[in-house]
Parts: sequence; structure tokens; C-alpha cells
Amino acid sequence: MDLREHLRTLGVWYFTDAMPVGQAEELAGRIEQLGYSTLWLPDTVGRDPFAHIAHLADGTSTLVFATGIASIFHRHPGAMKQAANTLAEQTGGRFVLGLGVSHAPMVEGLRRLDYSKPLTQMRDYLAAMDAAPYSATPPEPPPPRLLAALGPKMTELAREAADGTHPYWTTPEHTAQARQILGSDKLLCVEQKVVLSTDAAAARELAANAIAGYADLPNYRNNWKRLGFSDDEIDGRAPRFVDAVVAWGDADTIRGRLQAHSDAGATHVCIQPLSASRGQVDWPCLEALAPAG
Repeated sequence: MDLREHLRTLGVWYFTDAMPVGQAEELAGRIEQLGYSTLWLPDTVGRDPFAHIAHLADGTSTLVFATGIASIFHRHPGAMKQAANTLAEQTGGRFVLGLGVSHAPMVEGLRRLDYSKPLTQMRDYLAAMDAAPYSATPPEPPPPRLLAALGPKMTELAREAADGTHPYWTTPEHTAQARQILGSDKLLCVEQKVVLSTDAAAARELAANAIAGYADLPNYRNNWKRLGFSDDEIDGRAPRFVDAVVAWGDADTIRGRLQAHSDAGATHVCIQPLSASRGQVDWPCLEALAPAG
């Protein structure tokens, strides 16, 4: 599989923890049937994403799976390398490793781990992964390694020590900035939240509810402020801010936003349809935007 070329097709980013495994299997299979290239899965406090991907991949044949993202604080770098290489080999190259430093409330608050100097910790973690032994048959090629980079320094580290980045909660303007830092050869795999609705009030309400879970996390807030949004706009869910980070409207309007990311330098865009509840899949949205449609 030419993974870079495969990734040029639209992907999907989704939480599956709120659904039983059978429904997750159906989700992966239908996403593949709709022609999407990739299913991105998070790493929080639910299912282990590597074990989950191994299971879901067994029921698909062309769908690529990616971690969006696996926290470096959850696993030793050697164990992370083992998991990534094993999945890449056993899926025939259908795996992308997204890594990130997560957030202080998760790492320090929940896990009781040191979150000081996350950039330095990521740099050291990547070096430890590279140095870790791996005695099984290595996957060829090795799985791409992407960093959840929002700021310029983490993006620069991705340029130096990884295969690219996986930005989350960003805009086409951020995509252009990231591409400028990364250069032309690195992967830039961008997540974009979407709402298939022309009802501005309803769409913005869904978007505001989603933003509420992230607005107090410094990594996201600082990035939004770098993009020119004020604390008042973020806290007040101002339409200018909401409309910038969540694409809503009819299918053509949303496709325009996805194309804006591609025009700004994205290698890959994955959509995350917003619903009233996390376990509710917006199939009309996925069908309307499907590459095979």
C-alpha cells in the first residue's frame, strides 16, 4: 500500500468507547464501505487503542487505522514501538502511530505523573523509541510516526524527529502555518469537526457543547489565541470563533472547508461529525461527505 497516496482520501476521527464492540465493528466496516481511507481513534481512559485497532482491523481489508493520539505518558517508549510495529506488520501496513503529550489535567491530575517540560519529554521519548530493541520481523516500511503538534516548537520537533503532525481543533490558517514549518515532505494529517446542518443556531449549539470539553485545556486555548481569538471569544463561544473551528452547513459548504485545508498543505483531512451524544453516529453526514458517494 502506498500509504501517503492512500491518506489523500478523506478519513474519519471518532470516539468508539461509548459503543459496544459490535457497534464499533459495524462502524469500521461501514466507514470502509463508504470509501473513507482512515479511522482515527483516541487514547483516553477507555479501550486500549492498540488492542482495539488490532480487533477492528481484522474485520476490514483496506481501511487504515491511526491513533489520534496515543499518550507518551501511558506507555514506555519500547512498549510503544512494539505495539506500533506489531500492528503495522499484522495489518499489512494499515497503521499510523499518532503520539502526543496529552494535557496536564490528564497526566498530572489523573495519572499523577510529571508533566513538566512536555516538549523535552517528547524529544527524549522519540529518541528512546528509536533506541529500543525490536527482535521480531520489522514491518516494511515502518509505521509513520506523527506528533499531535499545535505550537511551532512541537511542529519543529515533528519535522526533525517524526514523519509529520496530527493537529486537532485547528483551522486552515493553522494548517498553512504547520506546512510552512514542516516543509513539503512531511505528513500533515488534520482533524476537522463538522456539523451537517444549515440551521446556524443548532449547528453552533452542537459546536459550543463540543468546545466546552476542551476550552479550559491550555494547549488548545493557547493555540486558538495564537490564531487570533481572544479569551472572551473562546469563553463566550463567539460565532467568529465557533465557525472557524467547526465547519457547518450543507455538504458543499463543508467540502469547501476540507478543501481549504488541502489547499493550505494538508496531506490528509479526517472529519469528526458532532452529535448530541458521543455514541451517536451521524450517518447522514458521513454518507453525504463519503469519498465513494
